[in-house]
Amino acid sequence: MFRHTSLRFWALGLIAAAAVLRALTAEYFGVEMVAEIAILAILVIALDMVAGFGGMVSLCHGALMGAGAYAYAMLTVKVGLAPSAAFAGAIAITGAASWLIGAVCGRSHGIYFIMATLAFGQMGYSLVFEQPVFGGDDGVSGVPRIDLSLIGLDLNDPRTFAFACLFVLGLVYWFATHVLQAGLGRTLTGIMHNEQRMRALGVNVWRIKADMFGLSGMIAAAAGALAAQHVMFVSPGLLNWTVSGEALVVVILGGLGTIIGPVIGAIAFVMLKHEVSAHTDYWHLVVGLILIAVVMSRANGIFGWLEQRLSRARPSSARDVIAHQVRKDLAAQGALEDA
Repeated sequence: MFRHTSLRFWALGLIAAAAVLRALTAEYFGVEMVAEIAILAILVIALDMVAGFGGMVSLCHGALMGAGAYAYAMLTVKVGLAPSAAFAGAIAITGAASWLIGAVCGRSHGIYFIMATLAFGQMGYSLVFEQPVFGGDDGVSGVPRIDLSLIGLDLNDPRTFAFACLFVLGLVYWFATHVLQAGLGRTLTGIMHNEQRMRALGVNVWRIKADMFGLSGMIAAAAGALAAQHVMFVSPGLLNWTVSGEALVVVILGGLGTIIGPVIGAIAFVMLKHEVSAHTDYWHLVVGLILIAVVMSRANGIFGWLEQRLSRARPSSARDVIAHQVRKDLAAQGALEDA
């Protein structure tokens, strides 16, 4: 079950402060990185909800993000819907599709679940790639951003758009943590730890998995709609399984089942990608080596390593406090006996 600790609150506060400072002071490239990190963080939070707390390792979340991007693009460019309504429509459409995927794949486990989600993702990729209505390999261009001129905001300004992405990220984090702390999230965690016992208690397992997968897909769709607005263009590459693979790498790198860990992983991944790629085209190799080091350390990602280090320090100090208190009690008892 998810719970907030003091370390998680501190990490969340530091990340929020650093993101706002970066968005306020950085030049164009730095502001664009803030938006990219926020969009990726939204996607990996969606993945962590099902993988970290339900054991449902998905390789179709990249496709769900792509579905949200294409739904937004088609509703605005082809249908002519207002961007704000298209944003909500993309989330609803992708959420319904992801619920169906969760309902089908939720009856499988382990490698079978992974392969089933991969198959759904590749089917989505093939559909978008081969259908002329989606633009084929050329994709869809001219995707508009949401118009917030009524409240004095111009999302065509990169800095304003970056702040909008951070705002959505904050809403998604709040939503994800509240869902995981509610009955649905606690039940899903129970299913992950002992599915047979939960069945014996009368829990409809596949329905719980489908519901959580549907909510996760809605969050992935929000990331996709923001990604479509970020570059004002969508292409079938958004639905490729490699996007899901990268999202899974980010979750593991940051800390599976922590929610805040994947956000840290998104920051590390994007920073590494841009900094290392400036010196070599083999930046994936560097990320792979770092991921191997994280896994071999037996810590749960970067954030898990921090929690582990701090948890080792706390017991010793607690023991010292208890021992000191016992010594004081014994001394007081001895003084009373002497008196």
